Amino acid sequence: MGDAHGTTLSFHEDGKSGRVGPKPEPVLVLVLECGRPRAGSVRYRLSELTGVALGRGPERRAELQGNELTVRVPDKWMSSRHARIEPSFGRWVLTDTESKNGTIVDGHTTKRAVLTDGSLIELGHTLFLFFERLPVESEAPTLLELTPCEGAPGTVTLMPAWQNELTRLKQIASSEIPMLIEGESGSGKEVIARAIHGLSGRKGAFVPVNCGALPDNLVESELFGYKKGAFSGAQTDHDGLVRAANGGTLFLDEIGDLPPASQAALLRVLQEREVMPVGGTRAVEIDLRVVAATHRDLDDMVAEGSFRHDLFARLAGFRVSVPTLNERRTDLGLLIGALHERMFAEEHPGFDIDAARLLLRYPWPLNVRELEQALATAQVLAGAEAIRAEHLPDSVRTGRPPGAPRPVVLSETDQKVRDQVVAALREHQGNVSAVARALDKDRKQIQRWIKRFNLDPGSYR
Repeated sequence: MGDAHGTTLSFHEDGKSGRVGPKPEPVLVLVLECGRPRAGSVRYRLSELTGVALGRGPERRAELQGNELTVRVPDKWMSSRHARIEPSFGRWVLTDTESKNGTIVDGHTTKRAVLTDGSLIELGHTLFLFFERLPVESEAPTLLELTPCEGAPGTVTLMPAWQNELTRLKQIASSEIPMLIEGESGSGKEVIARAIHGLSGRKGAFVPVNCGALPDNLVESELFGYKKGAFSGAQTDHDGLVRAANGGTLFLDEIGDLPPASQAALLRVLQEREVMPVGGTRAVEIDLRVVAATHRDLDDMVAEGSFRHDLFARLAGFRVSVPTLNERRTDLGLLIGALHERMFAEEHPGFDIDAARLLLRYPWPLNVRELEQALATAQVLAGAEAIRAEHLPDSVRTGRPPGAPRPVVLSETDQKVRDQVVAALREHQGNVSAVARALDKDRKQIQRWIKRFNLDPGSYR
């Protein structure tokens, strides 16, 4: 259903800033089949289509006839003619056709819904995400299907911008050029570093070093090694982590936490390609590839003088920024599938629909690491059973990330009012005046409700 590796990039003017890049367009992603979490995900481009029919079939399959796309999923909870998505006056509208179990959009059962960016669609026990403006290369296939096991771990994505970065990363992985991986904590920087090592062809070891976890007085002895008698307690020679990576890859995680004195010593190692053990008199030649990572802004640190500009120049031969998990919502199913494959037996029945819904609606502020921990918890609690909502952490079940304020409990009447306002905001893309007309209320009343229920109209645009 498409080639994950044969896409050619083409670019279009965006008409705003003068930058060039892939043209944003509407996209539908089959994210997850609850009973087959390892089946992978599929991205469907919608811009050239006049409609998409969704329903049950004996196998996952998509057929394109002219500008009409028919998508079949082997989900016994889906009807053979379950729903249809088609454009209408510049928007995309989902209509329930002949389903027995109903259609749910963003948590609400519906017969017809105007889709907004990020809409979560539930058909039976299969979940889709709709993206209103996802930048996609013009030569990309209409259908792109990926499974978690394709490519090196961490290098499988349905997100076009991230795929572009990964393509460049793969091209440069076999070179000697040092790399700097930037991104939030838990976003998967070490996974990318390990993928670089795997693609590099280097025969030596991958040696990870957490620079922030090394005590200041032991950084150089741990990194560069030491000779017997160099200091109290040095009873034997010690090669150090840098020499352990000889012939392989040295991964310097949280490089921004490296003390200034150690920055100077590391710079010398990178410049001279040799390491001097503490207490030694003779340098040892080394052959290694250096990959560094940080959640800090090294550009700012260099500007303020807390990180050496010459070391930065040595480390930043190639820079890649890892997106947050919230930015990679197209890949949630792929990541869930990869983790499921790693943690659960092959015959495990997968997810209950309520648990899958929670996983896809949660914002994951702590990124892939938080998702991994959530599934690790579920693995212990669910065992051989399907993962249910009660097997997930409290934060995922409540939708309240760690540290978030506890939500106000609404009365049944207030909850109904809030649901009406939210539905109208989605329908009218956050236009408060249009919401007021639709609900036949004064605009000031809508604004009072928005403030009372802590809603953000801008998030619905």
